[in-house]
Amino acid sequence: MAKLGKNQKIDGRLSEFEEELQKTKYNKRTQGSVGLLKAKIAKLKETQRQRSSKGSKSEGYSVRKSGDGTIILVGFPSVGKSTLLNSLTDADSPVGAYAFTTLSVIPGLLQYKHAKIQVLDVPGIIQGASTGKGRGKEVLAVAANTDLVIILVDVFHPEHVDIVKEEIYDANIRLNEEKPIIKIVKKSKGGINIGSTVKLTKIDKKTAETILREYRISNAEVVIRTNITIEQFIDAIEGNKRYIPGIIVLNKIDMITNEDLEKIKKQINPDLCISADKQEFIEDLKEIIFNKMKFIRVYCKEAGKPADLNVPLIMFKDATLKDMCNKLHKDFISRFKFARIWGKSVKYDGQKLLKLNHKLKDKDIVEIHVR
Repeated sequence: MAKLGKNQKIDGRLSEFEEELQKTKYNKRTQGSVGLLKAKIAKLKETQRQRSSKGSKSEGYSVRKSGDGTIILVGFPSVGKSTLLNSLTDADSPVGAYAFTTLSVIPGLLQYKHAKIQVLDVPGIIQGASTGKGRGKEVLAVAANTDLVIILVDVFHPEHVDIVKEEIYDANIRLNEEKPIIKIVKKSKGGINIGSTVKLTKIDKKTAETILREYRISNAEVVIRTNITIEQFIDAIEGNKRYIPGIIVLNKIDMITNEDLEKIKKQINPDLCISADKQEFIEDLKEIIFNKMKFIRVYCKEAGKPADLNVPLIMFKDATLKDMCNKLHKDFISRFKFARIWGKSVKYDGQKLLKLNHKLKDKDIVEIHVR
């Protein structure tokens, strides 16, 4: 009888744990067992992902980021990503009515409400992408470094949305999730002490301790500041997740009846339904993209002159004066003296600020003084 390879052993154990998890009814009594199983599955999937990374010659395409933010179009082959890219931007992506037309990353530029947004068209992914099937690992590595993921779904294959979401999740990307506020400080002794500033309803402290021990953490101070799930606690322990906003877009709606479209919408609950080929609802998609990326507009002002309210500087929500200086000129941070600000982020108009960590708000007017 032939010996099983390491990858086969991992696959076998993974299937075993997933089957056991499916059979286990979740309640207060079984929460610890469920937490332990989920930790074991997460560890095996991470081992699987790392092994597939070592086995590949390269991970990720070389993409030079530009503009105020970057979005990526992700989906199965032939869902219309290239057509959508051409509808949104000035790109000229090759379009064909057959699978695997896109063989590399093709960038385009979407200009909307003064924002310049880089849009990336990448090869289609398939089931198993996160563990190396097709060009999935390369595509998902690019996705992890973007500011917004658009999952594009073919109206004739709505079942693909769950597959794509699972592949994205297994690639350590958390779509539309807030990063949980958890502090874990490992110690040399003293056991595990878990404190929380909120009422925990989805995981108890005993389950959290069981999961920590599965990750060979026997001594630690843990403070939980958000009501978290078992999965979120595991994510915090692993500490390698990316939290990115996402949009689900259903494409090719011009090819089915309104009645069938309503059925599919109930099935997958998309953020928007479009026809990239017929240019239907593309402007609506641009608006959703702009809002989902949480941009703020900041207006620059020179001393003694009125502010330029025609062309704002586009920043992300919670951007600081330091972020603004960095975007304006690479030397502004080292030469920064102070800033005067008019707007919602200050107590009174024209307030003088000496620290770069001040958070800006939408429509602030900023006058930066440098040495």
